Amino acid sequence: MRLVIAECQVDYVGRLTAHLPMARRLVMVKSDGSVLVHSDGGSYKPLNWMSPPCTLTEHEDESATRWVVVNKAGEELRITFADIEHDSKHDLGVDPGLVKDGVEAHLQALLAEHVETLGQGYTLVRREYPTAIGPVDLLCRDSAGASVAVEIKRRGEIDGVEQLTRYLELLNRDPLLAPVSGVFAAQQIKPQARVLATDRGIRCLTLDYDALRGADSNEFRLF
Repeated sequence: MRLVIAECQVDYVGRLTAHLPMARRLVMVKSDGSVLVHSDGGSYKPLNWMSPPCTLTEHEDESATRWVVVNKAGEELRITFADIEHDSKHDLGVDPGLVKDGVEAHLQALLAEHVETLGQGYTLVRREYPTAIGPVDLLCRDSAGASVAVEIKRRGEIDGVEQLTRYLELLNRDPLLAPVSGVFAAQQIKPQARVLATDRGIRCLTLDYDALRGADSNEFRLF
């Protein structure tokens, strides 16, 4: 990544035209070729930018440094630098990407650890129980010893209910497991998904992520 702090003027020429008069700004050039012009305000949004794929050409003369950034549509971002205060390059390496707190795999691990959330007397048989069309998130047994398949989602929608229905059809063909009931567990369950699940005899369970990980414990609260 290249970072340039400078007095600069920015002109965008293409389907629309835009002009930023001379002012002190941050110009960012990312490794994917994108160029973004930021001010010290306006939150995260740049004042102007050029998305990749694009090419950057630098021109030097006695009066100023000029960049011309051209995208595949032929539009141009022209940046004229009057006074460059800082110009540096940084190798940030490969970014692992955003890891969302409470993703399905984490919810699955937490629910497996606290399987009693499903009901009193529930025990875990296995996580990722294999079937011919993919693994069931959790296979459990209830207090009576009957098999229960659990499908876990962050957002419970109709597709998730359909997925669990297919798992149940397969699992109930196994005489060692049948009869197998289903639990559709999610942090949020859409009304349409809840109606469909109920119609198919599948129990819905809304998961409290903070409660599962113990974040809402009252143990150390004064009030």
